[in-house]
Amino acid sequence: MRPRVATVVAAVLISAAACTVSGCSKWEGANSLPLPGTEGNGPGSFEVRAEMPDVTNIQRNQRVRVGDVTVGHITDIERQGWHAVVTMRLAGNVDLPENATAKVGMTSLLGTLHVELAAPTTQPPRGHLHQGSLIPLASSGSYPTTEQTLGSLSLFLNGGGIGQLQDITKAFATAFKGREQDLRSFITQLDVFIGKLSEQTTDIIEANTSLNSLIGQIAEQKPVLDNALSAIPDALAELSKQRDNLVEAIDKFGKFSALAADVSRQTRDSLVANLRNIAPVLKSLADAGPDMTKSLGLLATYPWPKETLLNWFRGDYANLTAIIDLTLSRIDASVFTGTRWEGNLTELEMQWGRTIGQMPSPYTAGNPLVAPYHFDQGP
Repeated sequence: MRPRVATVVAAVLISAAACTVSGCSKWEGANSLPLPGTEGNGPGSFEVRAEMPDVTNIQRNQRVRVGDVTVGHITDIERQGWHAVVTMRLAGNVDLPENATAKVGMTSLLGTLHVELAAPTTQPPRGHLHQGSLIPLASSGSYPTTEQTLGSLSLFLNGGGIGQLQDITKAFATAFKGREQDLRSFITQLDVFIGKLSEQTTDIIEANTSLNSLIGQIAEQKPVLDNALSAIPDALAELSKQRDNLVEAIDKFGKFSALAADVSRQTRDSLVANLRNIAPVLKSLADAGPDMTKSLGLLATYPWPKETLLNWFRGDYANLTAIIDLTLSRIDASVFTGTRWEGNLTELEMQWGRTIGQMPSPYTAGNPLVAPYHFDQGP
C-alpha cells in the first residue's frame, strides 16, 4: 500500500474511532467525514454560509471555486424551511465582497458539482467575506445542469418548433412562387430605403433632440397647463350657459350684414358717381402740390419771400425802400374788396373831395394825406 493511501485510510479510521468514542450521532456515511488535503483547512481559513434555493445532488466535501480555482470545500448542508443552507470553509487568502453571489455549477458537461462564488454584477461590491458571513437567498442560484439542458433540448426537438419549420418553409415557398422578381425588387427597394434612412441619421437625431427639448419645455410649463386644463371646463360651462345669447348675437349680425349689403346695393350708383366727381378735385389738388409746398416756405419770412431774402440782406446790414399807400380808396381796394364794407372808404374819400373818379398817386401828387384839394380834379 502506498504511503498516501495508507495515510488516508488511517485518517478515516482514526476519525471513525473518534466519532465512535465521542458518541457522534450524525453519521451519514464516509462522505460526512472531513477529508484531509482539501482546500480550506489551512491556517487562517474561515467558514461562511449560503442560502441556496436548490443544491441538486451536491454533497459534503465537494469543492468551492472562485473563477475556476478551488478555494475551499463544503462542510455541511442542512434544510431551512423551503431552501437549503450550505456551510463552506474557505482558505484564508480568499478576497471577496460581503455581498458576493453563490451558484451551484458543474466543472464540465459530465463533471462534478461545486459551488461557484463570485463578486456581484448588478450592484457595487460591499465589505469583505469573513467568519460567519451569510450569503442571502436573493444572491444565490444554480446553473443549468446536464439533465436540465438535455431535457430542454428533447422538448424542443420533439414537441417544440422544429417540426413546424418545414410547414413554415413550405408556406413561404408557396407564397413566393412565381413572385421571385417582385421579391427581388422589394429587397432592392428595402436596401435603398435603409440606405436613405442611414443618410438621414443626423437629421433624425436632431429631430429627436428637438422633440426632447420641446417635451422638456412643455414639462416646465406643466403648472400653466394644469391651470389651463382646470379653467377650460369652467369656460366651456360658461359658454354653454351663454349659448342662447351667442346664437342671438350671430343671428343679429347676419341681419345686419344683409341690411348693409342692401344699403350698399342701393347707394352703389351714387357712390360711384361721387367717386368719379371727386377724381378731378384730387387731380387738381395733386397738381397744386408743388405750389402748396413752396408756399409753406413763405410763412416763416412773410412779407419778404425767402427766395429773395438773400438778394437784399447781405452781411450785417440791409437796405429797404418802401412806398406805403394809406389812402382810403387804396385801403378799400386792397383790404375790403369782396367784403360787406367794399366801397365805403372810397365813398367817404369822395365826400371829402380827395379823389373824384381816380386814385391819387404818390409819384405825382406827393403825400396823399396832406396834398391840397384842387377843384379841377374832376366834376
